[in-house]
Amino acid sequence: MIIGVPKEIKNNENRVALTPAGAYELTKRNHTVYIQSTAGEGSGFTDEEYKEAGANILPTIEEVYGIAEMIIKVKEPIASEYNLIKEDQLVFTYFHFASYEPLTDAMIASKAVCLAYETVENPDRSLPLLVPMSEVAGRMAIQEGAKYLEKPVKGRGVLLGGVPGVSPGRVLILGGGIVGTQAAKMAAGLGAEVTIMDINLNRLRQLSDIMPANVKTIYSNEYNIRNEIKTSDLIVGAVLIPGAKAPSLVTREMLKEMRAGTVLVDVAVDQGGCIETCKPTTHEDPTFIVDDVVHYCVANMPGAVPYTSTIALTNATLPYAIKLADKGWKKACQEDETLKKGLNVINGDVVYKGVADAFDLELKDVEDYLS
Repeated sequence: MIIGVPKEIKNNENRVALTPAGAYELTKRNHTVYIQSTAGEGSGFTDEEYKEAGANILPTIEEVYGIAEMIIKVKEPIASEYNLIKEDQLVFTYFHFASYEPLTDAMIASKAVCLAYETVENPDRSLPLLVPMSEVAGRMAIQEGAKYLEKPVKGRGVLLGGVPGVSPGRVLILGGGIVGTQAAKMAAGLGAEVTIMDINLNRLRQLSDIMPANVKTIYSNEYNIRNEIKTSDLIVGAVLIPGAKAPSLVTREMLKEMRAGTVLVDVAVDQGGCIETCKPTTHEDPTFIVDDVVHYCVANMPGAVPYTSTIALTNATLPYAIKLADKGWKKACQEDETLKKGLNVINGDVVYKGVADAFDLELKDVEDYLS
């Protein structure tokens, strides 16, 4: 198969979809890999390293899209890429369709095959291609939240870990999944008082058993959320419904109950966000203030640590990319139920329920394309 890896062009997105090691694994299986020139530089990988791994370098994004049967990316295509995507071309990346209708419309119009990292799902409902970036984003949520709690950037002026004689900061985490767990570990390690909220009692029991003493768990409902936000310094939105828009747990009206300088970090912003006042921001301009509350809503948080993120992502995606390249997307998805769950749009038809529901579109049976 001919595989293309374009340079990411989203604002301050320095990750690349494939490391030289990943390119080598594909080329040794007799697949042809084309990398756009300088695509790996932001992550610390040179064109020469890709060449040594057996990949070919192309100077422009148009050439990469033009030649490839399968495009492997990190982030969803942006408007300038829409017309580069061809009918029947397999695009393997994070899409987060349910949060952005123009992208959905464009991919339907392209008649490409869109296989989304974020909905590839194991039988136990875990999301193997979302996990590595969720781990990074969860840890970064505390790192960035701690920074924006500083007074010069309009935060409350609170040091999360406190000092002897001064109480530590209070961190509220909405969601006890991968993001929430990693955020809790980081916040607890800094010495903060941490509260995790979730609607899954079994998950809360697990977290209660494994977390240190400065982490407590509370069942998530509106009453409890309203009570906790009044005294929290940093609130992390970590709620995910695979392939669908995140539920809004913190409303605009609730901001009035928070103290001035409270920081909100909505990791779910690329799925629509679980904080009503959040809207996607960039690493270049990461925050805004509503009702004296600082909002950090960068939609590609792991892009700020591209070396770590790129290696972690390739570790997870490469086995699936190899299956797709070796067998073609139809056979690979017929044989692998986990990979089949990643199919969202095929040749102009929506085949993933969360996407169809988000925009009231007709849902087609994915089996019609695989049989």
